[in-house]
Amino acid sequence: MARSWKKGRGKLGPLAPLQGAWVAEEDSARGHVRCERTLQPTLGGKWLEMNVHWAFDSGEVYEERAMIGVGEGGRVGFWSFTSDGKRSQGTLADVTDLHEEAVGFEAQMPAGTARMAYWPDDDGVGFHWVVESKTKKGWKRFVDHHYRPIG
Repeated sequence: MARSWKKGRGKLGPLAPLQGAWVAEEDSARGHVRCERTLQPTLGGKWLEMNVHWAFDSGEVYEERAMIGVGEGGRVGFWSFTSDGKRSQGTLADVTDLHEEAVGFEAQMPAGTARMAYWPDDDGVGFHWVVESKTKKGWKRFVDHHYRPIG
């Protein structure tokens, strides 16, 4: 059964299709990884809480906790904290060069500008998630996952 990629109301509305529990299984430079991602409203619906758990076949685990909401100046942003002690933050950005329905964020990282983006898959049940870094020649993709609903 196809899910709807229907955006909701309000400033957090573009992220409505991503709410729920999702899983991706991919091969990476570090081996096979199972990544579970949840996105749920919290704090009276003013924020979205994202929890991500990466489990590699090697036994290594990587986790992320992030809050998404309206920041200073009225822009939607994210604040992310990871199990390796790092943190990042960014703002909602136009990523429709990837897909006409894509939604994503850009952030200034120590190595330069990065972006992450989400868009519906062809059957409308799951979504794609990518992370890219900005280079002189454009965007270079270094993470590419295809998520499906858990359960």
